[in-house]
Amino acid sequence: MPTRALVAVLARILVCCWALAAGSAGAQEPVPTPFVADVLWAPNPASGSDGRRHLVYELRIGNVTASGLRLNKVEVLDEPSGKLLLSLDGDGLANRFSIGGRRGSESADLGVGQFGVLFLHVALEPGDLPRAIAHRLSLRLVQPGVDFSATVARTPVVDRPLVVLGPPLLGAGYIAGDGCCDSIRHVRALLALNGHFTLSQRFAIDWEQADSENRLVKGDTKTLSNYTIFGREVLAVADGTVVFSRNDLPEQVPGALPQGMTVDEADGNSVVLDIGGGNYVLYAHMQPGSVTVRSGANVKRGDVLGKVGNTGNSQAPHLHLHVMDGPSPLASNGVPYVFDSFKLTAIDKAGTADFDKAEATGAPLTLTPISPPQVLSRVLPLDLTVVEFAR
Repeated sequence: MPTRALVAVLARILVCCWALAAGSAGAQEPVPTPFVADVLWAPNPASGSDGRRHLVYELRIGNVTASGLRLNKVEVLDEPSGKLLLSLDGDGLANRFSIGGRRGSESADLGVGQFGVLFLHVALEPGDLPRAIAHRLSLRLVQPGVDFSATVARTPVVDRPLVVLGPPLLGAGYIAGDGCCDSIRHVRALLALNGHFTLSQRFAIDWEQADSENRLVKGDTKTLSNYTIFGREVLAVADGTVVFSRNDLPEQVPGALPQGMTVDEADGNSVVLDIGGGNYVLYAHMQPGSVTVRSGANVKRGDVLGKVGNTGNSQAPHLHLHVMDGPSPLASNGVPYVFDSFKLTAIDKAGTADFDKAEATGAPLTLTPISPPQVLSRVLPLDLTVVEFAR
């Protein structure tokens, strides 16, 4: 038989195998699949200020066929019970699936030889914590128009003890910008470094501060001192050892991210603190000349490390804070953490667009007060919650 005809026959046989396997892909016998899929890091649940635990992780899916693939549905299942934890389809799926893992390249369609990364968030009900999860992928081979489903990408859920932090700032009106778990700027900050993916900012927060009028900035938005948080003292969240500090970068003009920023300047004037147990804390974007500690210094919880500024890759004064499993602010894996205590006073339910408008124009935030305020312990403030920190 001619080679081209043989290839065509084999292709048809394989497609038939895929179609027949659609209903039995969970079996132990090897089953051909038109894709490969794996979880980049086993998820470690974060305890949120909403009383639920949150799985935040990434699923990589690659097309291994000579046909385009279209993702129709992705379901997250408890293992081994098969309980449905999350179902994504339509725009809900397409808006979370980034071709090549690049933010801004979202689509449900995978071309020949392409891969994408699905950024997942599973909010668990109180008391629920699966030991493992799996993913049921339902898709269509565009040519010859065959639907296929398989349960793949099984991974344990890592119930690692969460890092407990003290306050990084003192006072009221601090808003958790771009925080856990469905914001985009941090949660999807996937980077290809040294030949592999890293995501150190998975649970990062950009802390800004609202004044008594719910404004982040009042007056000229190009004047740094007009921002409520500018110059606030930044505190050590735990006893630890400084493994990196920088103090020489100039302030940026607010209003836009700077151009031509190098990787080593992205965090601006910053500190990395080793707090033990393989955990490191990054503090970024502090004022030039304000950083009070150098590499090798031992600090105590509550010690002043610097002052909030607008250095590095920053468009408005804020304190960027995250916890990671290594000393590199970029080439480490972001891990969840909690604060030992804070008072929850409000939430910006109008969303990121409202927060961005307030930062860019000085308009008041559209805040929904929490009445009475809630004193919470050992949880993570979720995105756009407003908190008060005390010693």
